[in-house]
Amino acid sequence: MIQLYGFALSNYYNKVKFVLLEHGIEFEEVFVLASQDEAVLAHSPLGKVPYIRTDAGDLCESEVIVEYLAQRHPDKPIFPADPFKAAKARELVTFVELHLELVARDLYKEAFFGGTVTDEVKARTAKRLAHGIGGFKRLAKFGPYLAGDEFTIADIAAFVSLPLVGMATATIYGRDFLLDAGIDWKGYVKLINQRPAAQRVSADRKAYIEASSASKVS
Repeated sequence: MIQLYGFALSNYYNKVKFVLLEHGIEFEEVFVLASQDEAVLAHSPLGKVPYIRTDAGDLCESEVIVEYLAQRHPDKPIFPADPFKAAKARELVTFVELHLELVARDLYKEAFFGGTVTDEVKARTAKRLAHGIGGFKRLAKFGPYLAGDEFTIADIAAFVSLPLVGMATATIYGRDFLLDAGIDWKGYVKLINQRPAAQRVSADRKAYIEASSASKVS
């Protein structure tokens, strides 16, 4: 059985978890935080989560894991059967993760974790996000799914990452860059959250946040 390592606050952990749940692939969750401890580095070379352990060995990086799952379970429609549609889904995942979420990540220290981000970083991030969002808007169809009328891996990536981009920009700049660009990510996330796998991911993430908050108070 596949063992999935990480924690429910991580959007990339939730991406892999969503795929496993959505496609009925049996797995076991193992709680671990990102760390530079040797116990973690032995399985994830940069100490990042998620990573998985399989009978064949360990794998890290969420998209690599998803690609592995798609090849290991060819009967599961993790990617569209049509090669071009599959490539378009991968393209959208790249836009969401590389040009939106990874850029917005520079804001998270202040937006979510009580730290501070310099004005220089904020200005640079705003410029890069505006560029990335413009490209994403030209590419994404929202018809009703990101790639059109078919639910794909792109929707899983967007479900776990677009809220972070929207909330981080709203907190740092006083305005949600996605909503300002006409991208109704809230309505879109509500649509995806109708899926049982999405509901499980959301519920587990909420439970993790509540448990973490309770432990800090006590």
